[in-house]
Amino acid sequence: MLLTLASGALFFPGLFALCTWALRRSRPGWSRTDCVMISTRLVSSVHAVLATGSGIVIVRSCDDVITGRAFGETSGISSSAASSWQN
Repeated sequence: MLLTLASGALFFPGLFALCTWALRRSRPGWSRTDCVMISTRLVSSVHAVLATGSGIVIVRSCDDVITGRAFGETSGISSSAASSWQN
């Protein structure tokens, strides 16, 4: 989990810096503000696509969330215990 956090902390600022640098080199007529704005939007789009993809993977890996939670609550097991039991 910590490795994933560190990877994200390096990937997104690195992508932003790379996009800003590439735009400034490829479009010398654009102002720095324009390059930063486009880079921010590009990084936000990449982040949204990756977040959506991970959400789809999580949803597809769950069989039935409602039944799974109801089983833990009706059998006298707390929700936190049931979730740790499933992991």
